[in-house]
Amino acid sequence: MKRQLLYEVIYDDLLSGIQNGTYPPGSRLPSEKELSEQYGVSRITSKKSLEMLADENLITRMPGKGSYVLGEGNQDTIVQERKVTREREVKPHLVGVVLDAFGQAFGSEMLLGIEYECRKRGYDMLLKCTYGDMEEENRAIRRMIELGVEGIILMCVQGENYNAEIMKLAIQGFPMVLVDRKLQGLQIPFVGTDHYQAAKELTDYLIGEGHKRICFLSQDLLRVSSVAERFEGYRDSHLEHGILTNESLWVTDINSMLPQADDRQEELEQNISRMEKYIQDNPDITAFFAASLEIGVSVQKILGNLGLEQEKEVVFFDGLDVKYTSSSTHILQGEYLIGVTAVNTLDDRIKGKDVEEKHYIPHQIVYGEFRL
Repeated sequence: MKRQLLYEVIYDDLLSGIQNGTYPPGSRLPSEKELSEQYGVSRITSKKSLEMLADENLITRMPGKGSYVLGEGNQDTIVQERKVTREREVKPHLVGVVLDAFGQAFGSEMLLGIEYECRKRGYDMLLKCTYGDMEEENRAIRRMIELGVEGIILMCVQGENYNAEIMKLAIQGFPMVLVDRKLQGLQIPFVGTDHYQAAKELTDYLIGEGHKRICFLSQDLLRVSSVAERFEGYRDSHLEHGILTNESLWVTDINSMLPQADDRQEELEQNISRMEKYIQDNPDITAFFAASLEIGVSVQKILGNLGLEQEKEVVFFDGLDVKYTSSSTHILQGEYLIGVTAVNTLDDRIKGKDVEEKHYIPHQIVYGEFRL
């Protein structure tokens, strides 16, 4: 019987942990240093074990952050994936990435994950942002098809109607993956956060802290599926706790309260004044659930101007603005893993494999310092 090398022992132990659920999808594996200390080997040896798992698409290695387990489906195709990787042709392979927008609040880490995994799998990435313009989205998709992309990762523009170009490609079976936002009724895989569950947990937290009157703040509920799901989580948490909520506590038309171009500064100021009046007219509201970081920060600034920042709590999704997030509880999405998993899923679709219809990436609640 062949004697196992040390890196093979570590590899087998980690693989068993992934397969039996000790390390579930989204969880972090021990670091090179931790493994070298645990097994009494050099970091070169532990690094090789982790690289083997990464080569077989069981984990993704995030520089400076650690190694994280990918979806369960990868575990059944180790040999096949290794063969495909080794036999891949040198010629360029293109994938398109069409995003509504991205920034520090949300999207930049996801884009890093997409780029890293594309490079790892031998794809060149074409990126286009549409900034909420459906016709621009149409042009971007058509242009990418003309350039020969093998598949598209899409954070879609959403409105009352679906994009006809996307519907046509979905019917044709062209490989696409949705990130962050769903399109109900179309057979396109989705990768992102379970917005409903995350919002429900965040509202549960507020109610557990003693808040009874919680205002929900968002852009148009009908425009973006992720926002609608967050509202449903907020609403259902109230129902489960036997607390009434109604339209007087919902402000769902504040797109124009977000930072605007110079020529719309007057409109922005008018809407901030409107929110200030709403807060003053509803002193019984003790907490605000903002559907995005930008809205949450705007409300925090207003509360500060009114001298109410110590009396009323604000929670929101995402949060990299340290000045405003250190004292505020917020949802942190697994952006990087969303990006990596989207590429993995698209790669499977390109190769004609079956994929999960919805792939939810774990989120976490980051608790702030605010207390009533």
